[in-house]
Amino acid sequence: MPSVQPTSRTKIIPRMKAERGLFSFPKYWAECFDPAPFLPMSRKEMDQLGWDSCDIIIVTGDAYVDHPSFGMAVIGRTLEAQGFRVGIISQPDWHSKDDFMQLGEPNLFFGVTAGNMDSMINRYTADRKLRHDDAYTPHNEGGKRPDRAVTVYTQRCKEAYKKPVVIGGIEASLRRIAHYDYWSDKVRRSVLFDSKADMLMFGNAERPLIEMAHRFASGETIDQMQDIRGTAVLRKEPLPGWQGVDSTHVDVIGKIDPIISPYETIDDKCAVSSEAEKQAAIDAQQAKPIVVQPFTSKTQRRKPWDKTYVLLPPYDTVRAEKTLYAHTSRILHKETNPGCARALAQRHGDRIVWINPPAYPLETEEMDAVFDLPYARVPHPSYGKAKIPAYDMIKTSVNIMRGCFGGCTFCSITEHEGRVIQSRSEESIIREIEQIRDKVPGFTGVISDLGGPTANMYKLRCKSPKAEQACRRLSCVWPEICGHLDTDQSPTTNLYRKAREVDGVKKVLIASGVRYDLAIEDPEYVKELVTHHVGGYLKIAPEHTEKAPLDKMMKPGMGTYDKFKELFDKYTKEAGKEQFLIPYFISAHPGTTDEDMLNLALWLKERNFKLDQVQNFYPSPMANATTMYHTNKNPIHKVTHKSEVVEVPKGEIHRRLHRAFLRYHDQANWPMLRTALIEMGKGHLIGNSPQCLVPAESRNELRGKEQKAYARRSVNKAHAKGKNNKGAKEKAQRGLTRFSDDQPHNDAARANKPKNKTRKRR
Repeated sequence: MPSVQPTSRTKIIPRMKAERGLFSFPKYWAECFDPAPFLPMSRKEMDQLGWDSCDIIIVTGDAYVDHPSFGMAVIGRTLEAQGFRVGIISQPDWHSKDDFMQLGEPNLFFGVTAGNMDSMINRYTADRKLRHDDAYTPHNEGGKRPDRAVTVYTQRCKEAYKKPVVIGGIEASLRRIAHYDYWSDKVRRSVLFDSKADMLMFGNAERPLIEMAHRFASGETIDQMQDIRGTAVLRKEPLPGWQGVDSTHVDVIGKIDPIISPYETIDDKCAVSSEAEKQAAIDAQQAKPIVVQPFTSKTQRRKPWDKTYVLLPPYDTVRAEKTLYAHTSRILHKETNPGCARALAQRHGDRIVWINPPAYPLETEEMDAVFDLPYARVPHPSYGKAKIPAYDMIKTSVNIMRGCFGGCTFCSITEHEGRVIQSRSEESIIREIEQIRDKVPGFTGVISDLGGPTANMYKLRCKSPKAEQACRRLSCVWPEICGHLDTDQSPTTNLYRKAREVDGVKKVLIASGVRYDLAIEDPEYVKELVTHHVGGYLKIAPEHTEKAPLDKMMKPGMGTYDKFKELFDKYTKEAGKEQFLIPYFISAHPGTTDEDMLNLALWLKERNFKLDQVQNFYPSPMANATTMYHTNKNPIHKVTHKSEVVEVPKGEIHRRLHRAFLRYHDQANWPMLRTALIEMGKGHLIGNSPQCLVPAESRNELRGKEQKAYARRSVNKAHAKGKNNKGAKEKAQRGLTRFSDDQPHNDAARANKPKNKTRKRR
């Protein structure tokens, strides 16, 4: 086990701290076994290790890569360091229980995760189209995990053995309460109900998972460990000894029309879409109401968040009343600081989802110990020479921190990892770089990234421990940078310099996103980055140019981008290099109008930016922007029935239009943009002058439209002749298909047709 003692150079700052260290538990008896070269995936491997059984079995939707960038490896190795025998079931066939029995029955419990990505986002595009690839699967093969993998895997584990099942990872984290589901376009229950799991762990789960594993090992049951921070469970009533506060008292929402009590189940027969939900509604009517205990003078002496829970509006209510859904989302995001977060309770039928306060973040020494575990740093040997794209992308990168205090509304990092930055020490990071040099096959001397959720939040934190513990801000950098935030990025600059000095390292690149509003606070960091760590292009994410959508994203204005670009260009010139900024933008984000997208497109054209890839807004569960998408309310501010109405681009056609504005240079988008510009009264932007966004229709395009119109008239005539004229209708339909919008009309397309085919002319 690696040492967890602080080094002489570790920066010690008083902070919120767990009562017990991550590695302070007595090790389980199976520590007598040496660490496994790879966590076993078969009974044959277990036999080679001398194991008769596994204590814990992890089921994952990803291929097993023994690398600290893969969640199953981090969790598995951390449990192994506690003395437990851990097996891996990777991408099992979910159509039966057989694959879930391949390692036998676990002595303690199953741990289930969908993998590094949400299974629905992994499998579907932002337009709900099926993907046919999967970067976390050998050969980039799609279809190796089911939709809603956490739910499906848990049910199969329950079929295989009568053992507790604990779910975790980002898919479970983002579904811990009632949530809007983009793919079914409805509000779904907590994943605890659908999966029938015994416990849910949210966030980076090392701390709660280790505590739970040792309590299981000591003979406790799930019913005896429902107070673990960072976990959620199902209960009949709140934990004994806890006092509650009504969420509408925490954040007054005002009158709702129609008036609905947020703590009574409503009669909404049309919204009940399944037998399970019908039964839940019946159970809710029969359930004993939760009595919110008021504070007494005695309890007022303690901190207001100690042993206190917030009672959220129940599932049936937030499903039917969008204002209360937005209110609930706001409360949840306010209760994410481990220093002051209260527990949350939400009724579903006759039971409640009980969500304990978040786990305390890992200390630097604990982070070092987790990343110093004996990872093989390569995929499991069973995959042979198969390529796993996600591994190829990160095999020479180093994760230096966790968490993000940016709070961008479209991003799930905050909901999963939290806002407190957890950083490793320089010594630990340098050791990992040396391991990459020595262990990774084909290492060329280039470290592809030193980063994490962001590139330049390493060791940044609140300068006031007292303020940090009690803060409920949604972002430390929006609408402006908090005065308590330490913006000195010299630790990151020093780390970059030391990394470059490691023997055998030729280049250290930065691929993680740079938070440029922080970067301009420390020009020395920008100089270091631009001079030594940019491989020709630096990707940053302004996301938009217009204030209205930027405010809904909780992103800084373009003035900040301009300042960063000025520094970037200055230091690039001083270094005698040719380097470029590549900005990322989001289309169809809530709060974005057609006019906003037009202004963004004009900004791009003025600077001759022609984006190859664009990101259409993807409503992931529990994100603030997803709440805006579903409710047309803004949970960044207090939610009432009089709250501002957020304009949301919905529907495939509207979302395609916004994406087309970002790719104004693609001629496939010109017909749609011309129509939109005319409807917006911006017809003067159609033409061939430099000020125009799209060119006027060419002769070839006009000819194609005429031919298509002619083919359509032929189809109509064929239909008018009656059902018996089958040949005429088929011929006309072939003509319409030939000249459809999906077919090329230009001269280049015709020139590529085979020479031996002649075209008949009328």
